Amino acid sequence: MGKVIIFSAPSGAGKSTIVNYLLKKNWGLEFSVSATCRAPRGNEQHGKEYYFFTQEEFKKRIAADEFLEYEEVYPGCFYGTLKSEVERIWAEGKTVLFDIDVVGGVNLKKKFGSEALSVFIQPPSIAALQERLIGRGTDEPEKIEQRVAKAEYEMTFAENFDIIIVNDKLEEALAEVETIVNKFLFGEE
Repeated sequence: MGKVIIFSAPSGAGKSTIVNYLLKKNWGLEFSVSATCRAPRGNEQHGKEYYFFTQEEFKKRIAADEFLEYEEVYPGCFYGTLKSEVERIWAEGKTVLFDIDVVGGVNLKKKFGSEALSVFIQPPSIAALQERLIGRGTDEPEKIEQRVAKAEYEMTFAENFDIIIVNDKLEEALAEVETIVNKFLFGEE
């Protein structure tokens, strides 16, 4: 079993920006592509941002025990981590980097224990989070309201993570993440 790094956050907290920053480092990290039954957004591609399955196909994979973890994040909309994805990355001698919802993050930390570093990216406030989601321009107003309500709930999970980083100033958050991940991977500050 190899190491894993888990990043979780409410939608819009900057988690994907931070994960993409780390992936550009030459540290042997590889992004774990999650599975979902939601529709692709924008230019998202199957196998790159997510493995896109129908709800029926997702449920068949659940029944076949193909997931390390999964959750019905929104009614009728599942997200999960395929066992085969993690095994593929470890077979390449790399560390798995997860960008995952908070419940999935907590579940993965329980599974991997000390071989996992779990990081919660927290927005400076719910109001700032709402501004970021509106600024993205990818969701309808009612979807943004749903995401903001979910974010308030997700913030209650922060204490279950090894580290909490408040992403108020991106450059500071990136520097903090870089230090923490470097120490976890290489024992260096």
